[in-house]
Amino acid sequence: MSWDIALIFFVLGVILPWRGRARLKKFMAMPQVGTMERLVLYASTIGFQWLAAAVVAWRAWAHGYTAEQLGLTIHDKTKILVASLVGDVTIATLQWLNLRRMGRLPAKARGPMQAIAERILPQSTIELLPFLALAITAGLCEEFLYRGFAMAVLGHLGSPAWAAVLLSSILFGLAHLYQGRGGFFSTLVIGTVFGTGRIAYNSLVPVIFWHSAVDLIAGVAGPRYLVESTVTVTK
Repeated sequence: MSWDIALIFFVLGVILPWRGRARLKKFMAMPQVGTMERLVLYASTIGFQWLAAAVVAWRAWAHGYTAEQLGLTIHDKTKILVASLVGDVTIATLQWLNLRRMGRLPAKARGPMQAIAERILPQSTIELLPFLALAITAGLCEEFLYRGFAMAVLGHLGSPAWAAVLLSSILFGLAHLYQGRGGFFSTLVIGTVFGTGRIAYNSLVPVIFWHSAVDLIAGVAGPRYLVESTVTVTK
């Protein structure tokens, strides 16, 4: 493995988890979080993710990784479209039901996600629209990083498909470690599903849609069920 590819994996596995936890700790320590603070958080995260994806794409191109290897191709448009839409509906429904289930639990039983939701999730229309842009960005950039680039490199190094899925999912879970242990394991499971889908369809397109659906529903339904406030996203 070349030094720059190794560095990218180090960033994905160590720097990003550390950065995420440090940023969240700072954000949670703020005496008050309002619209401006959330908008800055959304904008800075969008910018960082696109920058990271661009740098990784540059290095992947420099090392000769093809669009096929990175999952950036579509072989059967009808199959991909059906998988994307059916998966979207299924995953969005499950996400909505899970958030509703969590909303019925006592606040103390929801773990760290309760406090995170109240600080990070959008609480007005002016916050919701940028959050939706963030959700789509995460679907595109994170899938390219973890299911595109990481799985391509692991496959190139000779890892079997199941190992590439597992290792990339661990990296994906570590990136969400700021959500606590529950967030790490749930994200690892989701990453495994996405990685399996990426292999099954030989394309990132379906998993990009699925990932975006998870985050879009979080932005729409999360405030309704998790934010202990009279403010709603319709105001």
